[in-house]
Amino acid sequence: MKMQKAAVSQALVDTCAFAVVRVPTVERGIEIAEGLAEGGIHAMEISYTLPNAGEVIAAIRERLGDKMIVGAGTVMEPTTARLAIMAGAQFIVANCGSDEVARMCNLYQIPYAPGCTTMTEANHSLEMGAAFIKCFPISNVYGSELVNLFKTPTPWMPLMASGGINLDNLSEWLERGVDCCGMGSLLTKGTKEEIAANAAKVRALIDETRAKMQAV
Repeated sequence: MKMQKAAVSQALVDTCAFAVVRVPTVERGIEIAEGLAEGGIHAMEISYTLPNAGEVIAAIRERLGDKMIVGAGTVMEPTTARLAIMAGAQFIVANCGSDEVARMCNLYQIPYAPGCTTMTEANHSLEMGAAFIKCFPISNVYGSELVNLFKTPTPWMPLMASGGINLDNLSEWLERGVDCCGMGSLLTKGTKEEIAANAAKVRALIDETRAKMQAV
């Protein structure tokens, strides 16, 4: 039997980058998903800042199946977490931490990535069973240096960065040890073909950087 939480967590580490998506229509969500998959990025987060998030998650899961890991973002309380899981969300991301959301995700064995700014918040979230610590909103403030701030005292802490990551600095984040990265406009703007082209650039950069790191 495949362990759902462990399998999805590992898949997020493997693909490394995921798109942070806010779309007005289901059709646009599918278009972005297809572009990402063509370019080799197989994960995306659908933000609950828009009321159609559950519909978008369900539609992408139905259309792409195992080709795409679909998560829910901006999940701040347990009701939204449960609705997202019922819609098919495979991981849960938030801009803040919530013990109630953590419990809900653990109950259904869904990886949870709460937004944390301090070491105290991060350690508490690990105690609550978080699969990743989302460095938010400090990714934009500190840049890739924050990876060392967290991982030097706690090298086992799985970090998710979201905000301020692009083709110019992605390799720096990887070299410092971030485990997965959320990316916005680079992986969500333009036509399906443009998204696929950008996703392919991200995929190539991740693969090249990781290969160099393994060779050292």
